[in-house]
Amino acid sequence: MEIPEGLVHLLSEEEDESKAEVVGDIATMAFASRAHMIAHHGEGEPSPEVSDIEDAMLDAFEDRFGMSYGEATGHQH
Repeated sequence: MEIPEGLVHLLSEEEDESKAEVVGDIATMAFASRAHMIAHHGEGEPSPEVSDIEDAMLDAFEDRFGMSYGEATGHQH
């Protein structure tokens, strides 16, 4: 996969943040979003396995960013 040159730098929060850290943050955000969508915006109730996966991903999100997914996105339910 190729992304536009300079995009990783634009997305970094700190000047000395490594490319790997930036990409890891973006992946964490994307995976948390997808897990949330699958668990709460699909048809019917999620299975216990899906709920457990979402919970684990949202915990990883909170560990990394110091706030819940709901606080970060303003999307809570």
